[in-house]
Amino acid sequence: MSDLIQLTLPDGSVRDLPRGTTGADVAASIGPGLLKAALAARVNDELVDLSRPILADARLSLVTAKDEAEALELARHDYAHVLAEAVQHLFPGTQITFGPSTDDGFYYDFAPKDRPFTEEDLPGIEAEMRAIIARNEPLVREEWTRDALIAHFNAHGETFKAEWAAELPDGEALTIYRAGNQPDAWLDMCRGPHLPSTGKLDPNGFKLTRVSGAYWRGDQNNAMLSRIYGTGWLNKKQLDAHLLRIEEAAKRDHRKIGQEMDLFHLQPEAQGSVFWHPRGFILWRQLEAYMRRRLDAAGYDEVKTPQLMDARQWEQSGHWGKYRENMFVVPDEIPNTDDDAAVFSGTADLMALKPMNCPAHVLIFRQGIKSYRDLPIRMAEFGCCHRNEPHGALHGIMRVRQFTQDDAHIFVREDQLIAEVQGFCELLDSVYRDLGFDDYAVKLALRPDKRFGSDAMWDQAEDELRQAVMLSGLSQSIKDRFEELPGEGAFYAPKLEFHLTDAIGRTWQVGTIQSDRVLPDRLDASYIAEDGNRHRPIMLHRAILGTFERFIGILIEHHAGRFPLWLTPVQAVVATIVSDADDYAGTVAAALQKAGIRTETDLRNEKINLKVREHSLSKAGYMLVLGRREAEEGTVALRSLAGGEQRVMRLDEAVALLVAEATPPDLKRRMS
Repeated sequence: MSDLIQLTLPDGSVRDLPRGTTGADVAASIGPGLLKAALAARVNDELVDLSRPILADARLSLVTAKDEAEALELARHDYAHVLAEAVQHLFPGTQITFGPSTDDGFYYDFAPKDRPFTEEDLPGIEAEMRAIIARNEPLVREEWTRDALIAHFNAHGETFKAEWAAELPDGEALTIYRAGNQPDAWLDMCRGPHLPSTGKLDPNGFKLTRVSGAYWRGDQNNAMLSRIYGTGWLNKKQLDAHLLRIEEAAKRDHRKIGQEMDLFHLQPEAQGSVFWHPRGFILWRQLEAYMRRRLDAAGYDEVKTPQLMDARQWEQSGHWGKYRENMFVVPDEIPNTDDDAAVFSGTADLMALKPMNCPAHVLIFRQGIKSYRDLPIRMAEFGCCHRNEPHGALHGIMRVRQFTQDDAHIFVREDQLIAEVQGFCELLDSVYRDLGFDDYAVKLALRPDKRFGSDAMWDQAEDELRQAVMLSGLSQSIKDRFEELPGEGAFYAPKLEFHLTDAIGRTWQVGTIQSDRVLPDRLDASYIAEDGNRHRPIMLHRAILGTFERFIGILIEHHAGRFPLWLTPVQAVVATIVSDADDYAGTVAAALQKAGIRTETDLRNEKINLKVREHSLSKAGYMLVLGRREAEEGTVALRSLAGGEQRVMRLDEAVALLVAEATPPDLKRRMS
């Protein structure tokens, strides 16, 4: 075996280097600046420590802070380890369990010796973490046997770690990381990789945020632990920007704004379902009417299907095995028996509330004989569905048990598929822009490990979705934001996901289109092709909003409740300064309502500043302020409650201005 290996660098150059060369060695050979900046190495497709010896020919790239996603993952992982070390220094006898990185930081679960941790403990722990970072402790990787790991943890009273180590594969080399080179240095069991040392972390780039309880391994039958959460970033600037986003997100919370605007409420009597108030349902109806116009114009036929269906239908479609635990299931018929423990023999005895609409749409498609000339068939439904989400997963109107999808299924021939997906992408793009979302990413979710269908079928379906995106008008606007997600597809189909970015930089996965050759086969959908034989259609599952409930929640937070005027529940408030203007207020309100403007009047004997403040909080669109002069002259003082100067104008001018602004964007295009 040669003592040399070949390492291929990102620029294509190849270096002959001694076997056992590390990423740090390569960085040092290029220059001291790169060695200082390097955080880890990527060897072929594996991220490894800079100190890890490379034993065979490989592609090598060095990870620096410029590789933000990988750098953040490393930093957050290290912050979690530093947190665990700090806690054990400050609270001897505390056991450590697990501490992963998260989307915006990290957490670690502890078994305290004396008492659960509280928020009051966090400042002291943060100070100790900064001291560890300042010591610049090297993070040293070692391989141990399973028995040695178990013996070490048992000897140090780490029963949780010992339990986990005992379940790891026997004979496999397991890794620990020490915080320092000393034999008694603090250590933790971890796969890695890690930064070269704690000093690579910014001591001002993290903040501990809260403490909660957590069960060992997530099982309520196990011990209760203390979980400490933190947010971690590459530098203080990123941390400050994140904390500002958190503060802004709290102000925009859809639950808070929904209450201020009197849109909806939630209560325990209907866990996971929304009570829509009149103003909230105006918003819903405007959004639904807009979507219905867009679908009508795009050639969709709207349908309505049952909410309660025979469980055997879900078994045949394949959803029973996948979604059974999240389905609301009821007996097909209440048994005529006094036995409360009546036994049902199987799915033949059961009905289920639909968790999705697709099998019902196949049943409509199967009614009558379909010809190849009939395709594509675009079948849309604002379908009410139910899923039995766990209580802990429910979140305002963003995650609910009863929801309405802007769902549709397109049945196509092979030769029509790419054009249909392309058309859908362009429709979706137009809808998002009308609703105030100009920034979004497209991701292609590829085949999962457990799936229906052959590899050849998946190859074809994935490639068709790729082609459709590249041929659509989206190709230029999202070319730097197109990503493929291995293993993230549905069990029956790959899918395109559309991830919106809101006003404060958060992303929301909303729209989707899936290319499904499985369900038409399982549910026996067919059409007569040009050759006179029966063929299976391809079924495109697609949604733009996702669900009305969640999308309205996103809209509320994106616009901070200040919707475009066409969506605003109360578009105008007619408010008087003096009671002498009350009769004129009725005339103004009637003119606005006749023009289709959603109008309320405020004739209370209150100061105008109070009225402005209250209606601003409820996010009304405009206020038309009336005094004696306006009543005498037939004018109004028009004020935007989103900010702006007050303008005095004739009533007919004000009505025309509001009508123009309140016209939905699709209708404006139709009139232009």
